[in-house]
Amino acid sequence: MQLTDPLLQPFVLKRCTLRNRVVSTSHEPAYTEEGMPKRRYRRYHEEKAKGGVGLTMMGGSAAVAPDSPAAFGNLHIYKDEIVPWLRELAYGVHENGAAVMCQITHLGRRTSNYDGDWLPVIAPSAIREPAHRAFPKVAEEWDMDRIVRAYADAAERCRVAGLDGIEIEAYTHLLDSFWSPLTNHRDDQYGMGSLEDRLRFPLRVIRAVRQAAGPDFAVGIRMSLDEDLPGGLQLDEGMQIAQRIVAEGIDFISVIKGYMASDEALSRVIPPMGTPVAPHLEFAGKVKQALSIPVMHAARINDVATARHAIRDGLIDLVGMTRAHIADPHIVAKIQAGQEDRIRPCAGASYCLDEIYQNRDAKCVHNASTGREDRMPHHIPATTGPPRRAVVVGGGPAGLEAARVLGERGHRVTVFEAADAPGGQIRLAASSLRRRDLISIIEWRLAECKLLGVDIRTNCYAEADDVLAADPDVVIIATGGAPSSEFLNEGAHLVVDGWDVLCGAVHPRGQVLFYDDNGGHPGLDAVEVLVRSGAAEVEFVTPERILAPDVGGVNYPGYFKVFAEHDVRVTLNERLTAVRRKDGRFEVDLYNEYARATRHRLVDHVVVEHGTRPQDQLYFELVPGSTNLGAVDQDALLRLGSQHIASNPEGRYQLFRIGDAVASRNIHAAIYDAFRLCVVI
Repeated sequence: MQLTDPLLQPFVLKRCTLRNRVVSTSHEPAYTEEGMPKRRYRRYHEEKAKGGVGLTMMGGSAAVAPDSPAAFGNLHIYKDEIVPWLRELAYGVHENGAAVMCQITHLGRRTSNYDGDWLPVIAPSAIREPAHRAFPKVAEEWDMDRIVRAYADAAERCRVAGLDGIEIEAYTHLLDSFWSPLTNHRDDQYGMGSLEDRLRFPLRVIRAVRQAAGPDFAVGIRMSLDEDLPGGLQLDEGMQIAQRIVAEGIDFISVIKGYMASDEALSRVIPPMGTPVAPHLEFAGKVKQALSIPVMHAARINDVATARHAIRDGLIDLVGMTRAHIADPHIVAKIQAGQEDRIRPCAGASYCLDEIYQNRDAKCVHNASTGREDRMPHHIPATTGPPRRAVVVGGGPAGLEAARVLGERGHRVTVFEAADAPGGQIRLAASSLRRRDLISIIEWRLAECKLLGVDIRTNCYAEADDVLAADPDVVIIATGGAPSSEFLNEGAHLVVDGWDVLCGAVHPRGQVLFYDDNGGHPGLDAVEVLVRSGAAEVEFVTPERILAPDVGGVNYPGYFKVFAEHDVRVTLNERLTAVRRKDGRFEVDLYNEYARATRHRLVDHVVVEHGTRPQDQLYFELVPGSTNLGAVDQDALLRLGSQHIASNPEGRYQLFRIGDAVASRNIHAAIYDAFRLCVVI
């Protein structure tokens, strides 16, 4: 396979030989500690190196100066103290056979005035960026002088630390904001409308970086060659810029198409699920044909077949599978082992990015170990004790993850699933056409369970006697939750829920009031299905001050597009308290906490999304017969230790519940529950 698979062919980049063509491109998972890439950051990149990646690139937007404050946990590459941490990381990655580079940048206006050292952010012109909302100061000559030095110093730190190269970021940041006609309205020698003037400052930076890097250190650039916006940079001018910077010593280009100053534009640069696979790959191929240096590209290339096509057909030299490596850092190792079918798929949920843009850290929606490599394994070790008989009740994401992990440990596992097919709420969510890729989270676990010999029994509504008949040593209750309308003071029996819409049990028509106080994907998914039917006029009502606060910036543009196309009316700050019949329709009470007033509305149907309530009856029936009475040693759970509570000497089995059987939460929480509990059983 090494001899024939185009993905596994080595590639020489400057003086560095990469063992294959697969790259995890520059990104910032926000695992920094005080701007430094310490243990957690290092282990994250080491894991990908262990998994066989050719090149792992870190420091998405590593900041070269204090007036480029971290927007999402960025590395402080402007501090000398970072060098030992970079050196340690480089050593760990190199020991595992991969190369490592760091992206450096000045964020310009793409950050906040109200963070870090509270220095004013700068830009070529005083144009506010929509996403981060900062009004920038117009860069003066002395600003440009010091930033040129800052870039050069950052490059030298990376070289001294033993990295294999750096990548300059130039899409929606300071450098490209000078050459973009969207953001450079200057009337001096750094503007004046001509490309030559707009390139004056960026070329100064590139020359300084090239000199500081020395002749053997790779210097690349990640840049947009077409901003894909009216009045923005177009491909012809983008190619002129690329040719100029190659002449100044740039060694490789990572191709971007688009612009990121708004959330909608960002969602096209980094496409989420429901969009075509590799939408900019042909564009990158055109760029490669026109350039004499290596070209890499990453944008929703989340499967091996597409990546292989990109290299085999000569569209690019190096293929970025960045989100795919967040889902499974061992992609290359599995290809080499002939286990391509066991690669954990990237579902395209973009939970990783949404978490970052909500000021948290990157998490894969269905790999709990990513970002937790310092304490949670990606390879599940076999149990050191005798195999145990385990019963899992519920075949949703929590139950299937529990079954998979217990199977990997070597236990004998039986799963009881009440429905005719496993999947739980994910199967419902995937009924929305745009969210259909979520089903891969279930399909992968089913395939793994089959390989591990897990016995999955569908159409089995398990009762206590069924569980006990299996004579289990361990029982995991993963029965999930059910929709709840009990929050209403009146009329709970008159409403339907989002599940009813998603599964097609109801087809509301006419004026529909959709009430959502969950704030996540489920309500928006149901509204999307509802409005695409074309039979309903929908008003989306929420007590929140913004629409769906738990849906992040990469995903909500898709929902907003649907809302706009179907004229969904959005009402904020209103809480549904009661529903009653009136004149053949439904009268609703909407309470506004700010005005302390209730107003009434007549509609044809009311649909609610209020999360779920645990389906925990079976769990409580089984508690008296368990050794631990259902209790969890949380200290042991958090340190990944075994559960040894034995408060009931008459008990026959350990009993635990996970996922929404505990409380209404999301997919990642369900899988995390299952993994950290079962990986030590």
